[in-house]
Amino acid sequence: MTQSTGLDLNLLVALDVLLEEQSVRGAARRLHLSEPAMSRTLGRIRKALGDPVLVRAGRRMVPTPRALAVRAEVSAVVERARALFAPGRDADLRTVTRTLTILGHDAIAATHGAALFARAAREAPGIRLRFLSESHVDAPFLRQGTVDLEIGVIDSAAPEVRVESVYEDRMLGVVRAGHPLLRGELTPERFAAEAGHLIVSRRGRQYGPIDDALAELGLERRVVGTVGTYPASLFVLRETDLVGLVSKWGRPLADTLGLVTFEIPLRLPAVKLGFAWHPRHDADPAHAWLRGCVRELMLRESGTG
Repeated sequence: MTQSTGLDLNLLVALDVLLEEQSVRGAARRLHLSEPAMSRTLGRIRKALGDPVLVRAGRRMVPTPRALAVRAEVSAVVERARALFAPGRDADLRTVTRTLTILGHDAIAATHGAALFARAAREAPGIRLRFLSESHVDAPFLRQGTVDLEIGVIDSAAPEVRVESVYEDRMLGVVRAGHPLLRGELTPERFAAEAGHLIVSRRGRQYGPIDDALAELGLERRVVGTVGTYPASLFVLRETDLVGLVSKWGRPLADTLGLVTFEIPLRLPAVKLGFAWHPRHDADPAHAWLRGCVRELMLRESGTG
């Protein structure tokens, strides 16, 4: 398949895999080529684009700014081609070889990654799932093609992003077993004053909806610090008298660590959970399968599925 310029459009497939793997060896394995053949293909891609595409950074290879700029479009073209030649949305997922990248807070992978990996092994063994943690900076990961699906509290207002809200969650307090706060009636005053509080924030914020609700009652809690992920916070809480938060989504992890959750004696806004993706994936059977898996998992967690 060529153009009049002599450009082999199959190079797009190779470029898509190279940018996903960021490794000549990994791309060669995915495309069933030898490493020398994959290196030659990368050379042709570099010549066609007039850009190094992947450059060495220590022991790794990283994409150039030019490669990052075209990554989403390359992925979209390849996926449209796959959809064009696929037998339809009922294509046999057992024959699909892909890596699908999921973005969300660490508690998602920690508590529900096993179920997703098990389902992939049963239904789509050629699909690899890659979990990425939320970053402390916001970036258009879905639009760039760095991420296939974002799970959690979706606050993106970008018009090109599809968002599906699945259910409303609520935050629970969480402490070690035997914590003094668990004895007797828990009032807002006790919740605010009897122990230090640990906040989970990927940006290091030390203020949140809890503080707004306390302020309405003329109360203030003592925040001792922040950590970036819920799993990290739970290990800290297990060894201290600090008070933390966890959603129903992450409660199984707290249970596993022997922590105790409790209802917070405050009126707090509901937490809307769902997932988001770029519309270039709408007709992609593998992506539709992933969305269905996540939807069922979230509905089961909410108690409505």
